[in-house]
Amino acid sequence: PHAGQVESKNEAAMSELVPEPRQKPVVPMKPMGINASLLGYIGIDTIIEQMRKKTMKTGFDFNIMVVGQSGLGKSTLVNTLFKSQVSRKSSGWNREEKIPKTVEIKAIGHVIEEGGVKMKLTVIDTPGFGDQINNENCWEPIEKYINEQYEKFLKEEVNIARKKRIPDTRVHCCLYFISPTGHSLRPLDLEFMKHLSKVVNIIPVIAKADTMTLEEKTEFKQRVRKELEVNGIEFYPQKEFDEDLEDKTENDKIRQESMPFAVVGSDKEYQVNGKRVLGRKTPWGIIEVENLNHCEFALLRDFVIRTHLQDLKEVTHNIHYETYRAKRLNDNGGLPPMTVETEENHESNL
Repeated sequence: PHAGQVESKNEAAMSELVPEPRQKPVVPMKPMGINASLLGYIGIDTIIEQMRKKTMKTGFDFNIMVVGQSGLGKSTLVNTLFKSQVSRKSSGWNREEKIPKTVEIKAIGHVIEEGGVKMKLTVIDTPGFGDQINNENCWEPIEKYINEQYEKFLKEEVNIARKKRIPDTRVHCCLYFISPTGHSLRPLDLEFMKHLSKVVNIIPVIAKADTMTLEEKTEFKQRVRKELEVNGIEFYPQKEFDEDLEDKTENDKIRQESMPFAVVGSDKEYQVNGKRVLGRKTPWGIIEVENLNHCEFALLRDFVIRTHLQDLKEVTHNIHYETYRAKRLNDNGGLPPMTVETEENHESNL
C-alpha cells in the first residue's frame, strides 16, 4: 500500500478515539493589567475599623498576676500601672488600718474605661510569696491556680453547647517582683521562674529600684539577665515566638536592654514645676514614677499595655493554653473526664 494511504488510515483510527475538541465559549478579553483606579475603591482598609467597633462593643479581658515577697510594692505598682485603685487597697481599707498581707490567691476584677474602650481587668494577688522560713515548693499553689484557669476554659470549650464567648480567666501575664538586693537572684526566684515560665508569660521586674544607685541598678540588671540565661529561664517575650524580623528586632532590644524593668510605684501625687506627678518624696527630692530618668516604670507600662497586651493574650492562648490542652486531651484519650456533677446531671436527664 501507498505510504499516504497508511497515514490517512491511521488518522481515521485516531479521530475515532479522540473526540473533537468542543468549541470554548467566547470569553470577553480582560483589560490588560487591571489597576486600582479602574476598579475604584474596594474598602479593604475598613476591616480594621470593623474589628475596632466589634471590640468596643464586647470589650476585652486582661488578667495580670503579681508575685513576690511582701513589702515589695506589688499592689502599689499595679495601681500605678492602670492609674486607678485596682489592687487590694481599694477594697475598703482605711488608710489608718494596716493592709492585711495576702493569705490566699485573690482575684479582684475591675472594669476600666478609656476613650470608649472597656477593659475587664483582673488583678490576681498571690500569697506573701516566699515569706515563710521554709519556702519549699511554695510556687505550687500558684502553678495550680494557673492550671485551674486553663482547665476551666477547656471544660467550657469541650461542652456540646458551648458559649459564644467563653469567660476568660486565664493568666495572661505574671509580673515577678525581684528584691533590689544588688546581689544575685535567690534560689527561690530561679526555682519559681523555672517552673512557671513553662505555663505563663513571666515579666521580671526589679521592685523599689530607688533603693539602688544608677550604677548598681545597671549592674544588677545585667547580673539578673545573665543568671536567667545561665539557668535556661525564658521570660516574655520568648525568642521562639517572634513572628518576623520586625518583632525580633523590637523584642531583642527589650530582652537585651530593658529587662528586667527596674521600677518604682507610687499612688501619691506631688507638685513638681507646676505639674502634678506621681512620685515618692525623699529628703533629697521627689522620684517621679513616670520620668524615664528616674525609673523604668513608663517603659514597663508601654510594654505591657501599649505595645504587647494583645500579644500577651495571644501567646497565652496559642502557646501556654494549647500546650496544656494537648497534654490534657492526650492523657484522657481525647476528652476531659466528666465531673461528678455532670455525671449526676446526666443521670437525672435519663
